[in-house]
Amino acid sequence: MSVTEMLVPAEHGATPDFTADGVRRALAELFRNAGLESPSADARILVGNALGLDHTALAAAGDRPISVNESEAIGALARRRLAREPVARIVGSKEFWSLPLLINASTLVPRPQTETVVEVALAAVDANGPRTQALRIADLGTGSGALLLALLSELPNAHGIATDISIEALLVARVNAHRLGIARAAFVACDLASPLRSSFDLIVSNPPYIASGEFAALAPEVRAFDPRSALDGGPDGLDCYRSLTASVSALLSPGGALVVEIGAGQSDAVAQLFAAAGLAVAAPHPDLSGIPRVLLARKASGGP
Repeated sequence: MSVTEMLVPAEHGATPDFTADGVRRALAELFRNAGLESPSADARILVGNALGLDHTALAAAGDRPISVNESEAIGALARRRLAREPVARIVGSKEFWSLPLLINASTLVPRPQTETVVEVALAAVDANGPRTQALRIADLGTGSGALLLALLSELPNAHGIATDISIEALLVARVNAHRLGIARAAFVACDLASPLRSSFDLIVSNPPYIASGEFAALAPEVRAFDPRSALDGGPDGLDCYRSLTASVSALLSPGGALVVEIGAGQSDAVAQLFAAAGLAVAAPHPDLSGIPRVLLARKASGGP
Protein backbone atom coordinates (compact mmCIF):
# COMPACT_ATOMS: atom_id res chain seq x y z
CA MET A 1 0.00 0.00 0.00
CA SER A 2 1.39 3.39 -0.99
CA VAL A 3 1.43 6.33 1.38
CA THR A 4 -1.21 8.09 -0.70
CA GLU A 5 -3.49 5.05 -0.64
CA MET A 6 -2.98 4.81 3.09
CA LEU A 7 -4.14 8.37 3.72
CA VAL A 8 -6.84 8.90 1.05
CA PRO A 9 -10.39 8.85 2.49
CA ALA A 10 -12.36 5.71 1.79
CA GLU A 11 -15.17 7.44 -0.14
CA HIS A 12 -15.00 6.78 -3.88
CA GLY A 13 -13.58 9.73 -5.72
CA ALA A 14 -12.82 11.75 -2.59
CA THR A 15 -9.90 14.12 -2.70
CA PRO A 16 -7.39 13.58 0.08
CA ASP A 17 -7.06 16.44 2.55
CA PHE A 18 -3.31 16.86 2.84
CA THR A 19 -3.35 19.30 5.71
CA ALA A 20 -2.14 18.47 9.19
CA ASP A 21 -5.71 17.98 10.40
CA GLY A 22 -6.75 16.04 7.33
CA VAL A 23 -3.86 13.61 7.54
CA ARG A 24 -4.31 13.20 11.28
CA ARG A 25 -8.00 12.36 10.85
CA ALA A 26 -7.30 9.94 8.00
CA LEU A 27 -4.59 8.24 10.03
CA ALA A 28 -6.88 7.94 13.06
CA GLU A 29 -9.53 6.30 10.88
CA LEU A 30 -6.96 3.91 9.44
CA PHE A 31 -5.84 2.93 12.95
CA ARG A 32 -9.44 2.60 14.12
CA ASN A 33 -10.26 0.24 11.25
CA ALA A 34 -7.16 -1.79 12.16
CA GLY A 35 -8.50 -2.28 15.70
CA LEU A 36 -5.79 -0.27 17.48
CA GLU A 37 -6.64 0.70 21.04
CA SER A 38 -6.15 4.48 20.93
CA PRO A 39 -6.34 5.50 17.25
CA SER A 40 -6.86 9.24 17.71
CA ALA A 41 -4.05 9.68 20.23
CA ASP A 42 -1.70 7.50 18.18
CA ALA A 43 -2.39 9.52 15.04
CA ARG A 44 -1.90 12.82 16.83
CA ILE A 45 1.43 11.77 18.33
CA LEU A 46 2.81 10.31 15.11
CA VAL A 47 1.77 13.24 12.90
CA GLY A 48 3.18 15.67 15.46
CA ASN A 49 6.41 13.71 15.63
CA ALA A 50 6.81 13.67 11.85
CA LEU A 51 6.17 17.41 11.64
CA GLY A 52 8.22 18.32 14.70
CA LEU A 53 5.18 19.79 16.47
CA ASP A 54 4.02 19.22 20.04
CA HIS A 55 0.35 18.79 20.93
CA THR A 56 -0.36 22.53 21.22
CA ALA A 57 1.50 23.45 18.05
CA LEU A 58 -0.18 20.66 16.07
CA ALA A 59 -3.62 21.84 17.19
CA ALA A 60 -2.78 25.35 16.00
CA ALA A 61 -1.47 24.11 12.64
CA GLY A 62 -4.59 22.31 11.45
CA ASP A 63 -4.63 23.99 8.01
CA ARG A 64 -0.89 23.60 7.48
CA PRO A 65 -0.25 21.88 4.13
CA ILE A 66 1.61 18.57 4.23
CA SER A 67 4.41 18.14 1.72
CA VAL A 68 5.13 14.93 -0.17
CA ASN A 69 8.20 14.30 1.98
CA GLU A 70 6.22 14.85 5.15
CA SER A 71 3.42 12.56 4.01
CA GLU A 72 5.98 9.86 3.28
CA ALA A 73 7.49 10.31 6.74
CA ILE A 74 4.03 10.03 8.30
CA GLY A 75 3.30 6.96 6.20
CA ALA A 76 6.51 5.29 7.38
CA LEU A 77 5.53 5.86 11.01
CA ALA A 78 2.00 4.64 10.30
CA ARG A 79 3.27 1.38 8.84
CA ARG A 80 5.27 0.75 12.00
CA ARG A 81 2.21 1.33 14.17
CA LEU A 82 0.09 -0.93 11.96
CA ALA A 83 2.73 -3.61 12.57
CA ARG A 84 1.78 -3.12 16.27
CA GLU A 85 4.96 -1.35 17.31
CA PRO A 86 4.02 0.85 20.28
CA VAL A 87 3.88 4.58 19.62
CA ALA A 88 6.34 5.22 22.46
CA ARG A 89 8.90 3.00 20.76
CA ILE A 90 8.35 4.69 17.41
CA VAL A 91 8.98 8.15 18.84
CA GLY A 92 11.57 6.92 21.38
CA SER A 93 10.06 8.46 24.50
CA LYS A 94 7.22 8.10 26.99
CA GLU A 95 5.87 10.42 29.66
CA PHE A 96 5.78 8.99 33.18
CA TRP A 97 4.76 10.96 36.26
CA SER A 98 4.82 14.03 33.94
CA LEU A 99 8.50 13.35 33.21
CA PRO A 100 9.58 12.84 29.57
CA LEU A 101 11.67 9.66 29.52
CA LEU A 102 13.73 8.27 26.69
CA ILE A 103 13.31 4.56 26.01
CA ASN A 104 14.91 2.03 23.70
CA ALA A 105 14.76 -1.68 22.89
CA SER A 106 16.43 -2.58 26.21
CA THR A 107 13.77 -0.92 28.38
CA LEU A 108 10.09 -1.44 29.05
CA VAL A 109 7.68 1.26 27.97
CA PRO A 110 6.62 2.80 31.32
CA ARG A 111 2.96 1.99 31.95
CA PRO A 112 0.36 4.26 33.57
CA GLN A 113 -0.43 1.57 36.16
CA THR A 114 3.18 1.69 37.36
CA GLU A 115 2.56 5.24 38.57
CA THR A 116 0.61 3.53 41.36
CA VAL A 117 3.99 2.40 42.74
CA VAL A 118 5.07 6.04 42.96
CA GLU A 119 1.80 7.04 44.64
CA VAL A 120 2.06 4.30 47.26
CA ALA A 121 5.76 4.97 47.87
CA LEU A 122 5.16 8.68 48.41
CA ALA A 123 2.29 7.92 50.78
CA ALA A 124 4.65 5.66 52.74
CA VAL A 125 7.18 8.49 52.95
CA ASP A 126 4.48 10.94 54.03
CA ALA A 127 3.45 8.60 56.84
CA ASN A 128 6.95 8.85 58.32
CA GLY A 129 7.60 12.58 58.05
CA PRO A 130 8.03 15.45 55.59
CA ARG A 131 9.15 14.90 52.01
CA THR A 132 12.16 17.10 52.71
CA GLN A 133 13.74 14.46 54.94
CA ALA A 134 16.96 12.82 53.80
CA LEU A 135 16.17 9.37 52.40
CA ARG A 136 18.02 6.54 50.72
CA ILE A 137 16.07 4.85 47.93
CA ALA A 138 16.80 1.77 45.83
CA ASP A 139 15.01 1.02 42.55
CA LEU A 140 15.62 -2.62 41.65
CA GLY A 141 15.32 -3.41 37.93
CA THR A 142 15.05 0.25 36.96
CA GLY A 143 14.77 0.02 33.15
CA SER A 144 14.40 3.60 31.92
CA GLY A 145 14.75 4.90 35.49
CA ALA A 146 11.05 5.75 35.70
CA LEU A 147 10.39 4.88 39.35
CA LEU A 148 13.55 6.31 40.87
CA LEU A 149 13.47 9.53 38.85
CA ALA A 150 9.79 10.10 39.62
CA LEU A 151 10.49 9.68 43.34
CA LEU A 152 13.58 11.88 43.33
CA SER A 153 11.59 14.58 41.51
CA GLU A 154 9.23 14.65 44.52
CA LEU A 155 11.78 14.14 47.31
CA PRO A 156 14.33 16.96 47.17
CA ASN A 157 16.79 15.56 49.72
CA ALA A 158 16.60 11.90 48.76
CA HIS A 159 19.41 9.99 47.08
CA GLY A 160 18.91 6.80 45.12
CA ILE A 161 20.56 3.77 43.56
CA ALA A 162 19.06 2.16 40.49
CA THR A 163 20.01 -1.36 39.46
CA ASP A 164 19.42 -3.32 36.29
CA ILE A 165 20.89 -6.43 34.75
CA SER A 166 20.99 -4.64 31.40
CA ILE A 167 23.85 -2.18 30.93
CA GLU A 168 22.01 -0.76 27.92
CA ALA A 169 18.99 0.00 30.09
CA LEU A 170 21.16 1.65 32.74
CA LEU A 171 22.69 3.91 30.10
CA VAL A 172 19.20 5.06 29.14
CA ALA A 173 18.29 5.65 32.80
CA ARG A 174 21.47 7.67 33.32
CA VAL A 175 20.72 9.82 30.25
CA ASN A 176 17.20 10.41 31.54
CA ALA A 177 18.54 11.52 34.91
CA HIS A 178 20.93 13.93 33.19
CA ARG A 179 18.22 15.34 30.93
CA LEU A 180 15.95 15.92 33.93
CA GLY A 181 18.73 17.56 35.94
CA ILE A 182 18.55 14.91 38.67
CA ALA A 183 22.06 14.33 40.01
CA ARG A 184 21.13 12.38 43.14
CA ALA A 185 21.04 8.97 41.43
CA ALA A 186 23.68 6.28 40.97
CA PHE A 187 23.35 3.34 38.57
CA VAL A 188 24.64 -0.17 39.21
CA ALA A 189 24.68 -3.11 36.79
CA CYS A 190 23.52 -6.18 38.71
CA ASP A 191 20.65 -8.62 39.17
CA LEU A 192 18.14 -6.84 41.44
CA ALA A 193 19.86 -6.22 44.80
CA SER A 194 22.75 -8.69 44.63
CA PRO A 195 25.71 -6.33 45.38
CA LEU A 196 23.93 -3.80 47.59
CA ARG A 197 25.01 -3.56 51.23
CA SER A 198 23.70 -0.21 52.48
CA SER A 199 20.43 0.20 54.33
CA PHE A 200 17.56 1.93 52.52
CA ASP A 201 14.53 3.80 53.76
CA LEU A 202 12.57 2.90 50.63
CA ILE A 203 12.96 0.13 48.08
CA VAL A 204 10.80 0.06 44.95
CA SER A 205 10.63 -2.42 42.10
CA ASN A 206 8.61 -3.30 39.04
CA PRO A 207 10.11 -6.76 38.47
CA PRO A 208 9.33 -9.25 35.70
CA TYR A 209 6.11 -11.01 36.76
CA ILE A 210 4.58 -12.62 33.67
CA ALA A 211 4.47 -16.41 33.96
CA SER A 212 6.56 -17.95 31.17
CA GLY A 213 3.62 -19.91 29.79
CA GLU A 214 1.52 -16.76 29.44
CA PHE A 215 4.02 -14.92 27.27
CA ALA A 216 2.52 -16.03 23.96
CA ALA A 217 -0.88 -14.59 24.93
CA LEU A 218 0.43 -11.06 25.52
CA ALA A 219 -0.57 -8.25 23.17
CA PRO A 220 1.74 -7.95 20.15
CA GLU A 221 2.87 -4.51 21.34
CA VAL A 222 4.27 -6.19 24.45
CA ARG A 223 5.26 -9.65 23.22
CA ALA A 224 7.14 -8.49 20.13
CA PHE A 225 8.71 -5.27 21.36
CA ASP A 226 9.30 -5.28 25.13
CA PRO A 227 12.48 -7.05 26.27
CA ARG A 228 11.50 -10.52 27.46
CA SER A 229 13.98 -10.35 30.33
CA ALA A 230 11.93 -7.47 31.77
CA LEU A 231 8.68 -9.45 31.53
CA ASP A 232 9.30 -13.15 32.15
CA GLY A 233 9.00 -13.97 35.84
CA GLY A 234 9.56 -17.73 35.52
CA PRO A 235 7.09 -20.63 35.54
CA ASP A 236 4.67 -18.98 37.99
CA GLY A 237 5.77 -15.37 37.55
CA LEU A 238 7.17 -15.16 41.08
CA ASP A 239 10.90 -15.78 40.59
CA CYS A 240 11.93 -12.17 41.18
CA TYR A 241 9.74 -11.82 44.25
CA ARG A 242 11.51 -14.84 45.75
CA SER A 243 14.85 -13.15 45.03
CA LEU A 244 13.62 -9.94 46.61
CA THR A 245 12.43 -11.83 49.67
CA ALA A 246 15.88 -13.31 50.15
CA SER A 247 17.65 -9.95 50.25
CA VAL A 248 15.35 -7.02 50.85
CA SER A 249 14.69 -7.44 54.55
CA ALA A 250 18.40 -7.09 55.31
CA LEU A 251 18.62 -3.99 53.10
CA LEU A 252 15.71 -2.11 54.63
CA SER A 253 16.38 0.22 57.54
CA PRO A 254 14.10 -0.22 60.59
CA GLY A 255 10.67 1.07 59.59
CA GLY A 256 11.72 1.09 55.93
CA ALA A 257 9.21 0.34 53.17
CA LEU A 258 9.26 -2.03 50.19
CA VAL A 259 6.84 -1.12 47.37
CA VAL A 260 6.48 -3.45 44.39
CA GLU A 261 4.27 -3.80 41.34
CA ILE A 262 2.52 -7.16 40.99
CA GLY A 263 0.58 -8.93 38.29
CA ALA A 264 -3.14 -9.65 38.37
CA GLY A 265 -3.92 -12.43 40.85
CA GLN A 266 -0.48 -12.40 42.49
CA SER A 267 -1.18 -10.34 45.60
CA ASP A 268 -1.76 -13.23 48.01
CA ALA A 269 1.27 -15.23 46.88
CA VAL A 270 3.64 -12.24 46.99
CA ALA A 271 2.24 -11.10 50.35
CA GLN A 272 2.93 -14.55 51.79
CA LEU A 273 6.54 -14.39 50.58
CA PHE A 274 7.11 -11.01 52.17
CA ALA A 275 5.36 -11.97 55.41
CA ALA A 276 7.55 -15.06 55.66
CA ALA A 277 10.55 -12.73 55.54
CA GLY A 278 9.25 -10.88 58.58
CA LEU A 279 7.78 -7.88 56.78
CA ALA A 280 4.41 -6.38 57.67
CA VAL A 281 2.33 -6.40 54.47
CA ALA A 282 -0.51 -3.96 53.84
CA ALA A 283 -3.56 -4.65 51.70
CA PRO A 284 -2.82 -4.40 47.96
CA HIS A 285 -3.43 -1.09 46.23
CA PRO A 286 -5.47 -1.10 43.00
CA ASP A 287 -4.49 0.65 39.80
CA LEU A 288 -6.87 2.87 37.82
CA SER A 289 -8.58 -0.23 36.42
CA GLY A 290 -9.28 -1.55 39.92
CA ILE A 291 -6.76 -4.41 39.61
CA PRO A 292 -4.63 -5.05 42.74
CA ARG A 293 -1.34 -3.72 41.40
CA VAL A 294 0.98 -2.66 44.22
CA LEU A 295 2.06 -4.18 47.53
CA LEU A 296 3.56 -2.22 50.41
CA ALA A 297 5.55 -4.07 53.06
CA ARG A 298 7.42 -2.58 56.01
CA LYS A 299 10.25 -3.72 58.20
CA ALA A 300 9.48 -3.42 61.90
CA SER A 301 10.95 -0.30 63.52
CA GLY A 302 12.74 -2.44 66.08
CA GLY A 303 13.72 -5.17 63.62
CA PRO A 304 17.23 -6.43 63.13
